[in-house]
Order: sequence, then C-alpha cells, then structure tokens
Amino acid sequence: MNPQSLARACVDEMLKGDACSAALGMQVTEIDVQHACVKMAIRRDMVNGHGVCHGGMIFSLADSACAFACNSENHSALVAGAQIDFLAPAKLNDVLTATASMANQSKRKGIYDVSVVNQKDQLIALFRGHSHRLGVPTIEQN
Repeated sequence: MNPQSLARACVDEMLKGDACSAALGMQVTEIDVQHACVKMAIRRDMVNGHGVCHGGMIFSLADSACAFACNSENHSALVAGAQIDFLAPAKLNDVLTATASMANQSKRKGIYDVSVVNQKDQLIALFRGHSHRLGVPTIEQN
C-alpha cells in the first residue's frame, strides 16, 4: 500500500468509531502523510447569542485535523496536549477548514500545527498539538 493510501485507510478506520466528528458534520477533504484537511460548516446549534461560534467547536475541528494527521502513518497516536489562539470570530454559516501539518516528529512525540480558516481564507485560529505515539498500528496490514 502506498503512503497516501495507507493514510486514507488510517483515517477511514478512525472515522468508524468517531460519532463526534460525524455529529459535528466534519469531512476529511485531504489526507496525506502527516497532513490533513478537515471542513465543518457552522450551524445554528454551534453559535452563541451573538451569532459567534463557540470556541470549543473550533478547537474540536482543529483537534480532529491534528489527530488525523498524526495517525496518517499507521502509528496510533493521541493528541496529548494543545494550545489554541483565536484570531477572528467564526459565524453562522461559515465553512471552516482546518489544515494540519507535522512541524516536528521524534520517535514517539510530535508537534503538529493547524490553521483554521473560513471560506474567505480569513485566519480564524492557530492550534499547536503535541502528539504521543502509542506503539501500536492504527490498522493491521496483511
């Protein structure tokens, strides 16, 4: 299996048990080795009384993109820590794209940077996730 096909198979396996991403309407639009793009439309149930998206929704989107990227090489990994900076508000009906890329990877620890933009390419948030590999594969290969 080539690296991109393996990355897709790992994401598909992760999505099988991910009811949260499905409930939030997340879609993986790109996946490659140590890289993932995930989209999510901001719905009425995701905004506060000011019509601004709750930060937790944006964090969840960025965290999911980070998780898909750090599991893309068939090494089960967890996002063990993260920080996020909110730079602009996301609003009702915005379509957000979180793009995650590996910044550094050692044997078991990794750092992944995620940018979250809206459909106008306005930067909404910057997320930095710290991954920890568990030492088991995401999928079994024959």
